Amino acid sequence: MQAVILAAGMGRRLKELTADNTKCMLDINGRSLIQRALEALEGTSVTRVVIVAGYKGEALKDYVYSLGSPIPIQFIDNPEYATTNNIYSLYLAKDILASDDTLLLESDLIFDPQMLKDLEDSPFPNLVLAARFQSWMDGTVVTLDAESNITSFVDKHHFDFSHADDYYKTVNIYKFSRDFSCNQYIPFLEAYSTALGRNQYYEQVLKVITLLDNPNLKGLVTARRWYEIDDAQDKEIAETLFEEDAGRRYERICHRFGGFWRFPGLLDFCYLVNPYFPTRKMRDELKYEFDELLTQYPSGQAVNALVAGKTFAVAPSMIAVGNGAAEFISSLARMNAESVFGLCLPSFEEYNNRIPESNRVQFFASAPAYTYTADDLIGFFNDKRIDFLIIVNPDNPSGSYIDRAGLMKLLEWTERKGVRMVLDESFADFSHEGFSAVDQELLKAHPSLIVIKSISKSYGIPGARLGIMCSGDQELIAKAKKDISIWNINSFGEYALQILEKHLPDYRRSLVLLQNERARFTDALSRIDGLRVIP
Repeated sequence: MQAVILAAGMGRRLKELTADNTKCMLDINGRSLIQRALEALEGTSVTRVVIVAGYKGEALKDYVYSLGSPIPIQFIDNPEYATTNNIYSLYLAKDILASDDTLLLESDLIFDPQMLKDLEDSPFPNLVLAARFQSWMDGTVVTLDAESNITSFVDKHHFDFSHADDYYKTVNIYKFSRDFSCNQYIPFLEAYSTALGRNQYYEQVLKVITLLDNPNLKGLVTARRWYEIDDAQDKEIAETLFEEDAGRRYERICHRFGGFWRFPGLLDFCYLVNPYFPTRKMRDELKYEFDELLTQYPSGQAVNALVAGKTFAVAPSMIAVGNGAAEFISSLARMNAESVFGLCLPSFEEYNNRIPESNRVQFFASAPAYTYTADDLIGFFNDKRIDFLIIVNPDNPSGSYIDRAGLMKLLEWTERKGVRMVLDESFADFSHEGFSAVDQELLKAHPSLIVIKSISKSYGIPGARLGIMCSGDQELIAKAKKDISIWNINSFGEYALQILEKHLPDYRRSLVLLQNERARFTDALSRIDGLRVIP
């Protein structure tokens, strides 16, 4: 068994990262791609490695030889790397393919070394390593029959998302027998290159072979880790996926602040979202309008305030729509840059991120479960000079909750002190009480109250980035609308807000389901010795 690694490409999309070296020399967490590939091959029966080089070929040769691989390595030069594609690199290695069974790899991959053992250990002589298609993948996919035979190769130009569930992405690692190379692949490779030129891809040859009556080519589906690196973002994702230190991997993931759909299989247990809403019916309604929403501008602030006012039964002059609640947190801090804010800790960190330390007076919850009451806050802040008191209720991450009576007590105290109370009720619908201060009569009666609410968590649509700010102080709301962009939300968010009202009965049912599940979960956790369950 031998291995052929295609490494002639220029890696233009990596820009300055490949200005002085080839793509396969990229460092991923302390080891280059080519180093990782060679180390993986050491765990197989491969007796020689042939690398097709082109761009920065001499630098690559010097680097590879410096690694001291115990497997003999030889190089083939592709002098036309700048004007050809990988079909020509493989064409230059056709005599090598004809000499032995071969593992074929592309050099821009990072992968679990066990993948090569899986290929080698399979009884089938000719295999395409493939993974079930995921949204982050790009490039050639294959389809398989019930016996794992490759039935078609589908390039990106013929990719049909309506059939995505049937696709498997090629990992760009293959196993070819000598017989397959000599009698099928090489003859078609020579004919295809002659007919269509050198600026093609070697997968096109495999596509033609699958049209034969007996192509003798199967797919080996893998669930192991791998990633193809074409640009700087790919490099960053690969560094996260293949970070071996659990602590550093955790930090890398946390510092992304989202976008976890790029990491197949990752479950975020800190993610506060309603799993029962939106319903399938609402999702289908959003999908139905996708093309229209994608190609149309959203409405401006005035119209979105009308839509939100209708949904939440508040006058448009008392409500503003934001790109998530976070936009209003930033706006509030910006519009009141000279003010002093009273904050509770631990709490949602965005307030600390946006309000300078010199403008913060902080109450630290010292109770065993980080809980606090209205009386605790009044006692602490009573002799402090603050202009705003920010209450996240229920708080995040502690879950500390002040009931309606306590909130009204706090509100009356802040009014007497001339302090504005900011109530962030982004998580209020999750609470057992379900009290919301987004109420027109309440807001009118207490114009110093400012309510901020995320429409991401309890409504289950964080990707739509929606939030509202409400107050009986209509001048404040008007000022906030001027502070943020006229098109601060996109058409998808606007449409979700538009149709939300008619789905509110389903939403209310989802909250009941959620409360029942929380009770079941709390009870089950409480039965485990050594755990202290915080409601």
